[in-house]
Amino acid sequence: MPTLDDLRNIADGLPGSEERATTGGAAWFVRSKLYAWECHPWPSVPDEIRAILAAELVVAVKVADRVDAFALVEMQPEVFLRTTTPWGEPKVAFRLAAIDADHLAELMTEAWRLQAPKYLRHELDAAALGSQAAEGEKDHNVAAGSGEDLDVQSEESNLPE
Repeated sequence: MPTLDDLRNIADGLPGSEERATTGGAAWFVRSKLYAWECHPWPSVPDEIRAILAAELVVAVKVADRVDAFALVEMQPEVFLRTTTPWGEPKVAFRLAAIDADHLAELMTEAWRLQAPKYLRHELDAAALGSQAAEGEKDHNVAAGSGEDLDVQSEESNLPE
């Protein structure tokens, strides 16, 4: 069960991401563009959704289009809420306690990507490639044997014949 601290940790790992306190709670921005926020039970929110927002922590993120949001709500209605307001850009709200941690990371990252400038998206991609390369090197070293074996082999190759 992810917490607000888990969400903060994900956002902290995204280049240029910053958290700001807003009237409705915490919100996350990249280069002054909103990509995720805590939902607040404003009077404009439909009654049935407002009751959920008042009872539990709900977070909303930007999505590429309304079809994506609709698909998420249809696939997991126990996690995702139908739109919290009738206006605005494509977004989806979800119960933080009900979402899978991996899905939370994916939603936050994709929402960030929608708002981040190209140079920050490239920075994130480069960091991901770097960590994949490091993992590949680590896997290669494990497959090759222990470090001691490699040192012994290199010392033996330096011996005169």
